[in-house]
Amino acid sequence: MTARYCSLVRQPEPGFTPGLAAERLGALMSGRRMWVNGTVLHYCFFDSENAGTGGSRRVSWAGGEAQREVVRDCFREWQGLGIGVTFAEVDDRSEAEVRIGFEGGDGSWSAVGREALLAGLHERTMNFGWDLTAPGERATALHQIGHALGMQHEHQSPYAGIHWDEEAVYADLAGPPNHWSRERTYVNILRKLDATEVNGTVWDPHSVMEYPFPAGLILEPEQFRQGVHPPGGLSALDKEFVQRWYPPPVTPRPAPLVPFRSAPLRLGPGEQADFTLEPPETRDYRLAAFGDCDTVVVLFEEREGEPRFLAGDDDGGTPGNATLRARLVKGRRYVVRMRLYSAWGAGRTAVMCW
Repeated sequence: MTARYCSLVRQPEPGFTPGLAAERLGALMSGRRMWVNGTVLHYCFFDSENAGTGGSRRVSWAGGEAQREVVRDCFREWQGLGIGVTFAEVDDRSEAEVRIGFEGGDGSWSAVGREALLAGLHERTMNFGWDLTAPGERATALHQIGHALGMQHEHQSPYAGIHWDEEAVYADLAGPPNHWSRERTYVNILRKLDATEVNGTVWDPHSVMEYPFPAGLILEPEQFRQGVHPPGGLSALDKEFVQRWYPPPVTPRPAPLVPFRSAPLRLGPGEQADFTLEPPETRDYRLAAFGDCDTVVVLFEEREGEPRFLAGDDDGGTPGNATLRARLVKGRRYVVRMRLYSAWGAGRTAVMCW
């Protein structure tokens, strides 16, 4: 028996300036549906709408709590990959890029990536048309969230090399449970995607973005004449693709502050340069400004956003080092200010903490 399939609406091709180089055009095409890494994708569930009389009424595509929890759990699974895009549920649909409905009879579908931004605030960008709590249907929610992240149908990849029995496909999809037109079947199954749109450079029959197909629809490759039967979860290549597009955030490692040395500067009379210190441990430190000019070094401690004088020293009126000692506390921020204050003239200077 044929499964119920996700049904996407074919979007118009974007217009690009004529004459773009092939590499530039490919880069624009491949990334046009993808979110900027670091984006927080807000999602909401349709529940009720203003009925125009001061009250509200339940919309036809509101879903029960059990259905919503399946979707939330699938968002958590994608998030659990540590990707750079994060998900946050909101109640106000005006704050949501992804607006989810559960209208039976309208199929299951989703806008692909940033195509969601083209929909009006009172329109769905994702719909679930059947019971997600039924056995095996959790994969439907994983699949639609994959679309929301910008992923396409895997069997439409030009790298799949699938030779379909096209009339058998049209006949099968025209019957229950899908009842698709020839156009919808072509758009969602038979049409080959451009290489710049697909999820990777190989076909992944185990992908959550792959439809299951019964026997009799695929002529080649020969090993799939008996059908394609993806397991219904995120495959290794699914994870690899989404982590490549949305790499996990990297926590920057603090630069070593002890010893800390600025890049050489050239200051004029009266000019100054500030350096921020965040000590990695609490202890006594020595600070020095040195160079070939007449300098002073002053240490401030930041308290409530304001600098408070802590210590200072000058070089005694001759070119050389201005040094001081101070106890710095881990977790606090300090500002080291170096200033050229006399007519000795401009010169190269630097500051060091150890």
